[in-house]
Amino acid sequence: MRRRAREIAFKVLFEHLVGGVPLEEAWRHALELEAEPLDEETRAFARRLVDGYLTHREKVDEVLKETIEGWSFGQMNQTDLTVLRLATYEALFESTPFAPLIEVAVKIAKRYGGEDSGRFVNGVLSRLVRRVEEGELPAAPREE
Repeated sequence: MRRRAREIAFKVLFEHLVGGVPLEEAWRHALELEAEPLDEETRAFARRLVDGYLTHREKVDEVLKETIEGWSFGQMNQTDLTVLRLATYEALFESTPFAPLIEVAVKIAKRYGGEDSGRFVNGVLSRLVRRVEEGELPAAPREE
């Protein structure tokens, strides 16, 4: 359920931020393209991720800029950046354990990004987690 929600959130946010499509239209597109309807829990989680990122965009982007080494947002593959934005929001503001969060982000990056996207996303998120674990960044408590 959560993996599918994260993928839907990625599609919506990518179309909205990169494609310039109004948010509700991006939601409509993403949901129309799904082979099977989403249950309410999956839909709600996807919406929470997108809305959460948009609400905390400034903080998430600031943290990413501090965490990514050697790349500006303009230089980055926009697919990777979108995956990182959602995963960073979730790492900082949701209680999701880090391991499954990173695993799904890497899978989405591999599926939609370039040849090195999975490795890049994994490296950035691993650095981010290290920063949280070392107390450099505040984050929501993790689920047990």
